[in-house]
Amino acid sequence: MEVSIIEKAISGDDESFLIMMKNYKTDIYKTALAFLKNKEDAREALQEVTARAYQKRHQLRKPLYAKTWLVRITIHYCQDLLTHKKRIHTREYVDPVQERRDETERIALEEAISSLQPKEQELVYLKYFHGITFRELSKIMNVKENTLKTRLYTALAKLKQELGEEEQHEQA
Repeated sequence: MEVSIIEKAISGDDESFLIMMKNYKTDIYKTALAFLKNKEDAREALQEVTARAYQKRHQLRKPLYAKTWLVRITIHYCQDLLTHKKRIHTREYVDPVQERRDETERIALEEAISSLQPKEQELVYLKYFHGITFRELSKIMNVKENTLKTRLYTALAKLKQELGEEEQHEQA
C-alpha cells in the first residue's frame, strides 16, 4: 500500500481512508475471526474497527505501520468484546492454511492459544498470523526486541506444554 494514500487518510481525506481500509479489510477480518470464532461477529468487528480507526486516524504516527495499527485496534476490540460478553468460544476458526491440518490438531492449537494470557495471544497472532517482525512489534508496543522475543518464546513454551499435555491425555 502506498504511504501517500495512508498519509492522506491520516490527514482527513475520506477517499484515501476508504482505500486504506479496503486494502487491510482481509487482515482485520481474519484477526477478528481468529479471536471471535464466528463469521458474523468478525464482520461486525470489521465495521467497528473501521469506525474506530476513522475516529482515531490522526493517532497513527507512522504510515508504514498502518496494518499493525489496524490489527492492534482489532485485537483490542475483540478482547473487549469477549471480556464484556464473557462467552466461551465454541465455534471454529477456519483459515485456509489451517484447513490442511487435521481438524483435531487445529482445535487443539486454537484451545492452546486461547489458554495464553491476552498479551501473549496478541504477540502470537501478530508474529505468526500477520508476519510482523520483532523490530516492528518493538516500535508499536514500545518494548525492546529482546523482551518481545523472550515473551514470545515463553508463550511458545506454554503452547508446547499445553499441546504436549493434550497429546498425553489422548493417548491415555
